[in-house]
Amino acid sequence: MKTVKAPAGVEGPGFFATSFDEVIGIARANSLWPLPFATSCCGIEFMATMGSHYDFGRFGAERLSFSPRQADVLMVMGTIAKKMAPVLRQVYEQMAEPRWVMAVGACASSGGIFDTYSVLQGIDEIIPVDVYVPGCPPRPEQIIDGFIQIQELVKSESLRRRETEEYKQLLAKYEIV
Repeated sequence: MKTVKAPAGVEGPGFFATSFDEVIGIARANSLWPLPFATSCCGIEFMATMGSHYDFGRFGAERLSFSPRQADVLMVMGTIAKKMAPVLRQVYEQMAEPRWVMAVGACASSGGIFDTYSVLQGIDEIIPVDVYVPGCPPRPEQIIDGFIQIQELVKSESLRRRETEEYKQLLAKYEIV
């Protein structure tokens, strides 16, 4: 059984003190609500991930959110046509901060085998991506590993990161206000 390592802090009889960032990070990481944006075969693999054999809920993602305003993690799975790009971007913009993005599979990451005029060659052309999950389609274990990487990112992220100049420049690069 793997247990969570306690954050650095001061321990004593009957108390434990740490930084507010560490506590909020642990709470956020273990209560993420993903929004699955599935368009093709990677979505089927994600459905297997939600099944009892893999039990995605044990990572704090029991409740899938199909409303962008209630979601924390946008999981883009499958081929994204250029006609679908404005819709995906609108979903991303409707999500509240803090928000994270996971590109699942070769098609969402790089366009996959579809090097055509109508397929977006990676969602990072329209929205920033935090974690890429390789595979065509990726196995449920890979999707879980990608989600664990998102959790690690959330745990280590400062509460003020989203207010930094670097983050504002990243959003400006994508023309996101």
